[in-house]
Amino acid sequence: MNSEWHDKIFSVTESRFRQLALDIFHFQYEDNKVYNSYVNALGISPSTVDEIEKIPFLPISFFKTDEIKTGKFNAEVIFKSSGTTQTINSQHHVKDMSFYTQSFTRAFKNIYGDPQWCVLGLLPSYLEKGNSSLVYMVDSLIKQSRHPQSGFYLYNLEKLKETLLSLERANQKTLLIGVTYALLDFAEKFSIPLANTIIMETGGMKGRREELTRMEVHDQLKKAFGQTEIHSEYGMTELLSQAYAKKEGRFQCPPWMKVLIRDDEDPLSVWSSEPGVGNRVGSQRLLTPNSELRTIAGAINIIDLANVHSCSFIATDDVGKLYPDQSFEVLGRMDGSDLRGCSLLTV
Repeated sequence: MNSEWHDKIFSVTESRFRQLALDIFHFQYEDNKVYNSYVNALGISPSTVDEIEKIPFLPISFFKTDEIKTGKFNAEVIFKSSGTTQTINSQHHVKDMSFYTQSFTRAFKNIYGDPQWCVLGLLPSYLEKGNSSLVYMVDSLIKQSRHPQSGFYLYNLEKLKETLLSLERANQKTLLIGVTYALLDFAEKFSIPLANTIIMETGGMKGRREELTRMEVHDQLKKAFGQTEIHSEYGMTELLSQAYAKKEGRFQCPPWMKVLIRDDEDPLSVWSSEPGVGNRVGSQRLLTPNSELRTIAGAINIIDLANVHSCSFIATDDVGKLYPDQSFEVLGRMDGSDLRGCSLLTV
């Protein structure tokens, strides 16, 4: 484990984030052949990159065609995206799994506290394919919970219902995390009130159901399970960090992850919304008082510092809104982009 990067990343503060991101940019420009070639092809000199809005963001499609590595190493794990039968899967070569474990464990604790829950995973398609970063994360949370009824479910929905009813009778705090189509299948078959259970969707219809908006999905799940809010997880194979939404689909990032918005017609025009910083488009900063910061809509860029050994600066194919409090909402997919296993919801 590279303890120097590890300690800096997972102890980063808001005031230090920008400088650490720039340090990692220069590190990856020097030692990541694919990223180096991409930055050079844009005609960007690293010496001019002095703000995170000026950092070039690597299109996420490169994870389908290239090995995205910073430095030379044999990967501990190669995660593969779930995708569909019509898509090419992304691959993420992970040098040090301790970065991923620290990232998802700390991110979960930031939002939900210690994972002393009963954790139930309804992720059938991911379990069947293997090499899933989502399955790895949920499996770790299951083990950390140390609850005897924690575990995965494939298609035995009757057994899942009985487990949930048993946990409800025991007033056990429970997390049911599932791919969207499987949660909807379960909700249609069993409508049961769950007072002690959080329902968390990860997105993804996998071509098995009609596409619905996130609001429509949440409304169906709320009605079936008597929930006031449905939670959401936002992550992807190409990242080592996740964001969570506890209500209204508004995601919050952990301290080492940040969302920016780019113009979908000009990928080098990047906006940020940050107290005391203001918004920015390309080389022009829009200096505005905090009270005048605006909600920004466009394509989503992600800085994930935990990706220090691959690429921390990813231009996704998702579109969304970035709010002045730095929370964000995912609105759907860019036109013409491949369907992704974890992000097939639209609005």
